[in-house]
Amino acid sequence: MFIKTTIAFAAAAAFSMSAMAWEPSGKVECLAPADPGGGWDFTCRSVGNVMQQLDLVDGSVQTVNMAGAGGGVAYAHTVSKRKNDDKLIVAASTATTTRLAQKQFPGMDASMVKWIGALGADYGIIAVSKDSKYENLNQLMDALKENPRAVKFAGGSARGGWDHLKVLITAKAAGAEKLPSIPYLSYNNGGEAMTQVVGGQVDAFTGDLRVLAVLSEERLPGKFSNIPTAREQGIDALGPNWRGFYMPKDTSDEAQQYWVDAIDTLYASEEWKAVMKSNGLIPFHPKAGEFEGFVTNQVQEIEDLSREIGLLK
Repeated sequence: MFIKTTIAFAAAAAFSMSAMAWEPSGKVECLAPADPGGGWDFTCRSVGNVMQQLDLVDGSVQTVNMAGAGGGVAYAHTVSKRKNDDKLIVAASTATTTRLAQKQFPGMDASMVKWIGALGADYGIIAVSKDSKYENLNQLMDALKENPRAVKFAGGSARGGWDHLKVLITAKAAGAEKLPSIPYLSYNNGGEAMTQVVGGQVDAFTGDLRVLAVLSEERLPGKFSNIPTAREQGIDALGPNWRGFYMPKDTSDEAQQYWVDAIDTLYASEEWKAVMKSNGLIPFHPKAGEFEGFVTNQVQEIEDLSREIGLLK
């Protein structure tokens, strides 16, 4: 089980008290800032289904896809046109905070919405080919510290994207310097990047081969439990690609508390645990009141890293 029964009971009790003060009537809208089929679309549709199963809403939860600018169109829509809509929630992830940190949503920042909760994550990993000379994360990082160009990394995102940032987060935590000098090769997807690692063209990958470390707080469950965390190896690096929600800034405090409690209740449910298991999500759920601080800190960390490698002035 991902969470103790007593916590589930407490969350349910909190939700009930909140629901007495305010609850959405009729249709709720979940805005997915991309076309159907992606991660944000999955977040909206799966959460909407479970909310209806648990009777957390008295009507339907409609997923509305609004692609554009890597989530920027939906963010601008929420900030400018739906700023007091109590029945709107918007899917978000680490991709959202990355683009906010890198000023890809012009004129907007993370304080312009309310961040209401996360419901799981997939964690970054550092992997090498099976015949690599690097047998653990410290060996890899030691090589970087001696010569930042000694190790070539590959990932499925562009330079400055999350796959690249996971490398930099880990290297910085290990004490490596000259982060802009660390070679990073961007590929169209993770599978193409892995092919380059296997073929020997690059040394390490933030995907899946011989895994040196997972960038999580604790070891992953089940068949991945043998993979050590970076923290276990003395490197304080975390890389969660979380999945969660924000809502419009000018909504009522009662509505915000309702959605925070609803997400707590959903996260503790057996129905959501089944969704997480079938889709490979790992537990990640900052306590109520802590998520906004987490987002603020993540944005700042990514902004600092982006400046360090010259993506921001």
